[in-house]
This record gives sequence, structure tokens and C-alpha cells, in this order.
Amino acid sequence: VRMQFLQILSRKLGSLEMLFQIPFCQKQFPHTCLSTSACVYSKKKKGNSYEHVDQEKYKNLVHSVTSYKTSAQTPETILEEDNLLYGPPAKHRPPIKAGTKTPKNWVPLINPSKRILPVSSESNVPMKIGLQRTKMPSVTRILQQTLSPQQIFYLERWKQKMIEELGKEGFEEYTKNLFLQGELFHSALESLFLSEETAAKEQGKDDVVAGYLSSVEHVLEDISEVKALESGVHHETLQYLGLVDCVAKYRGRLCVIDWKTSEKPKPFLQNTYDNPLQVAAYIGAINHDANYDFQVHCGLIVVAYKNGSPAHPHFMDPDLCSQYWNKWLLRLEEYMDKN
Repeated sequence: VRMQFLQILSRKLGSLEMLFQIPFCQKQFPHTCLSTSACVYSKKKKGNSYEHVDQEKYKNLVHSVTSYKTSAQTPETILEEDNLLYGPPAKHRPPIKAGTKTPKNWVPLINPSKRILPVSSESNVPMKIGLQRTKMPSVTRILQQTLSPQQIFYLERWKQKMIEELGKEGFEEYTKNLFLQGELFHSALESLFLSEETAAKEQGKDDVVAGYLSSVEHVLEDISEVKALESGVHHETLQYLGLVDCVAKYRGRLCVIDWKTSEKPKPFLQNTYDNPLQVAAYIGAINHDANYDFQVHCGLIVVAYKNGSPAHPHFMDPDLCSQYWNKWLLRLEEYMDKN
């Protein structure tokens, strides 16, 4: 009806003028002719494609979708249902780490029955007990014969690489020189601790030893009260022996000190491989050896470098020593089972 009315107005402009005329004004306002055109047409009704669908066939599906309601369950009701079906939740227990074993023949690191003698006037002289050659295995031998397959793999790969570079004879000469340098370094340190300045200076003329001594110079400033040097120890209960480099106080705490030489930097304790186990074995041996009237609770591994760069000291507190002591007991048991 509106469309037809507009068509009539567009044909009769006079009627349109009357619509825009304001009767209460004396003069007529300028007006504009409004001309519109409208096309009345009809669209062809499209057919509904869903009319031909078999509604009976999909009746159940439509009903299940349209009748779906959100679940009334809440976290609280789910928890109650779980408690009813499975009982209350068990307390969380940390998982047992793979490879953590308990030694069968466990012996404490600290000897509770050892008698500590009072400090005597002669205690300033470091002990140096000769290593007794008996049928007891050494700490070094035990560790070498109980290497893990992974350790053996990397050691063998390093050996083959060195043989390819130096040849077989060159590699033998290389290992011989490394061993000799270690011996000279230990002798120079022993001379320093015994205040044999002349002997230390003579050995210090060697460029190799001079580099190692320069490397450990800052560590030596923290060492005092040396109690043993290159001294033999044996564990009376577990029946093994070893040769301790040094027993002294490091920053006020009595330690078994192991001096190591390296051509590569070893800034972390894990870079020293089995050395912590060796130190723990020496601590346990001293604490169960009647020749020593003291007990040790801490360890120190000092890695010195040939080029004179600052050595890396790795301190082992009592808790860390206890951890490596348990690992050492497992290696000792493995060796005893093999032999």
C-alpha cells in the first residue's frame, strides 16, 4: 500500500506540494519536488531442499540433539563420586629413582667407636705412613675394574682418537709424560708443605711444574694445618687400601685433599668423573684406620692446569661425602662379586 501511495504522489506533483505547504505561515517556503520511483516486482519462491529429506529416518538423531542438556556435575560432585568408587586419594610418594641401590654390607663413613687422642706437641709434623703391599685391592684398582659400559666406551674412544693422532708409540710416550708430570707436581707440593723451599725452587725451575704450582697458588692460601702427606691408608673392616695425597684444613675444615692435573678445564665436580668416589673411599679408610688419631668429614678435589690458569677447587661437604660414600660401597661390592 505504501509503495502505491508513493507512486500516486510522484504522478501528481500538486498533491506533493500540498504536503510540504505550512498553512499557518503567510508566505510559502521554497519547496523541492520529491520524485521517487519504485519498482514493484516479485521474486520467485525458492524451493526448500529440506522438504524432500526423510524426516522419519533422522527423527531420533534430531531428538537427541535438541533434547541434550548440560551435565549438572561439578568438580565437587566428581570428587565425591571418585571417593565413593575408588576411596580417598593416597598420599603422594616421590618416585624411587632408577639406579639408587642400598649397599648390602653398609659401613658408616664416620667411625663411631674410634678414639680421638688429644693434640700433642708433635702433631705439627705431617704423617707419612708407607703403603703396605698386601693382597688387599687398592682404591684405584677397584674403580678401574668397575667402570660402567658408558665410561669404558668414552675412554676407549678417546684412546683410539689419540692413537690416530700420535700413533701407538706416541700415545704411550704421551701417557708416560702425563704420569711423570703428576709425580713431579705432587713432589713439589710436598716440598712446599714441608717448608723445603730449596727443593721446591729446584723443582719449580721445570716449566711444567711451575705452571701447575702457579695454577694452585690461590688454593694454597686457604690450606693450613697439614696432618698427612702421601700417606698410606687402609680400611680395617672393608679391606681395601690407598695412598692419600694430603690431609689438611681447607678454610678451617679438615679435608682429604686430592690433587689432579688436567689439560682441559673442569669447572664442575661432575667433570672429575670418579674422583669424588676416590676421595670418599680415602675418608672412610682414614676414619677406620688405627694409625690415624683423627677423623675427616670433608673432601677437596683441586684440578690444576699446565698453562698456569687458576685451578678449580671442588669442596665436598659431609652430606656430599656421604652420598659418594654409598656409591663407593656399591662399586666395592661389585668388585668383590667379580673377584
